[in-house]
Amino acid sequence: MQETVNDVMSKKVVAVLPGDTLEEAARLMKEHDVGVLPVVSGGELKGLVTDRDIVLQCVAAGKEPSQVKAYQIMTKDVVSVSPGHTVSEAARLMGKEQIRRLPVIKDGVIDGMISMADIARRHAGPEVAAAISEISEPFSGIAGAVRTR
Repeated sequence: MQETVNDVMSKKVVAVLPGDTLEEAARLMKEHDVGVLPVVSGGELKGLVTDRDIVLQCVAAGKEPSQVKAYQIMTKDVVSVSPGHTVSEAARLMGKEQIRRLPVIKDGVIDGMISMADIARRHAGPEVAAAISEISEPFSGIAGAVRTR
């Protein structure tokens, strides 16, 4: 029998409400050492906010994190898995979608989160390596970052 997402996922989920500020989201990320927070309302997943979202869509855009709400920058079209999916299916989906974390949804409610790191800690092999390789592929022709000032 193959290991399921339920066997590997993190069951302790820290989340924000759509109306919570990005300042609060960043504080929670620091406090819980996570880089992504589900945005939930009534337990239902509405979107995801990442540390990168906060930096690029708020801070770098000159906005004040205490004034911007999670719903304003969250990713709304979220790819997810159920607890019954196999770990292999989750890893393949992460590779295909070029994402490192997936919310786990059970009966319409967020039940956990699974990350590539969760999978890699328990599994080594070609599937994990292939998924990590796909995730790391650039979307565009930009090969590296150059500081211009």
